[in-house]
Amino acid sequence: MHNRLQQLGRTAEEKVRAAADADSLKDIRVEFLGRKGQITSILRGLKDLDPVERTAVGQASNRLKDDLEQLIEAKFQEFRDQELERRLMQEKIDVTLPGKPVLAGTRHPLHLVMEELENIFLGFGFQIVEGPEVELDYYNFEALNVPADHPARDMQDSFYITNELLLRTHTSPGQVRVMEEYCPNLPVKIIIPGKVYRRDDDATHSPMFHQIEGLYIGERVTFADLKGILMRFAQQIFGSEVKVRFRPSYFPFTEPSAEMDVSCVMCGGSGCRTCSDTGWLEILGSGMVHPNVLKSGGYDPEQVTGFAFGMGVERIAMLKYGINDLRLFFDNDLRFLSQF
Repeated sequence: MHNRLQQLGRTAEEKVRAAADADSLKDIRVEFLGRKGQITSILRGLKDLDPVERTAVGQASNRLKDDLEQLIEAKFQEFRDQELERRLMQEKIDVTLPGKPVLAGTRHPLHLVMEELENIFLGFGFQIVEGPEVELDYYNFEALNVPADHPARDMQDSFYITNELLLRTHTSPGQVRVMEEYCPNLPVKIIIPGKVYRRDDDATHSPMFHQIEGLYIGERVTFADLKGILMRFAQQIFGSEVKVRFRPSYFPFTEPSAEMDVSCVMCGGSGCRTCSDTGWLEILGSGMVHPNVLKSGGYDPEQVTGFAFGMGVERIAMLKYGINDLRLFFDNDLRFLSQF
């Protein structure tokens, strides 16, 4: 058995030294050290030997195995060194050439628009506050005049964690949280930007999107104040030539309520595919804060009034940049993102 091991060692060493490339070396490793290799077969046959010979042969086999592993690894390193030397000879570097530019990242279009919206309302005297994305059912619905049996919930009941805890479906819950914190101080003049979540997923809807909520509460706040601020906002974000109109609508947490449209930014109001030939594009919902919502926040609706509005940041960005598919914002395609 010892003679066989010695012969096996010499044969393996000769083959390793004669190997022409790394692939041949891999085959040699399998031939001698693989699961069905020659040295492995000897180790499996140790059980048939007497104890004394088994110990001696086992030790010799393990030494041969270790020596062969080291020899093969040394040969692999030799091939790697040869390949590196070959590449260095072929791929010479011309130090007079300009270096490769480091590509700088760009701001995401949604972040650009969000920042622009925030700066506009900061200029109007609003403050920026934030609210939790995981919200209580009370703040998301009930405190906003949407009780459990209200049909308006059908459009927004979405991602629940428990019966009383869900991912917020709008940024409006921040209205009541802010009023609770500020009450009885006046005025309350804030915007609430952030992510919201609903069960939507197509070219114009996403299960996660961004909103900005606005709230202004004071002693003599009127619908005229709402119109004036939002008209000025539209002119700053879309240009001074844009026209604005308000249409009666319904929201449980405002009364009266209105949708705000702007003249189509694609055709200037003459009619095109984007505006369905109407010349108008809807951009946000608004209205006077409902008395029940004021009560939820701790204010007396007989003493104060206020208005609120909410807009989708993606909607504004799509109109501002002429983007026709909401999913482009989240596909991480550098060809799209690098344009901003």
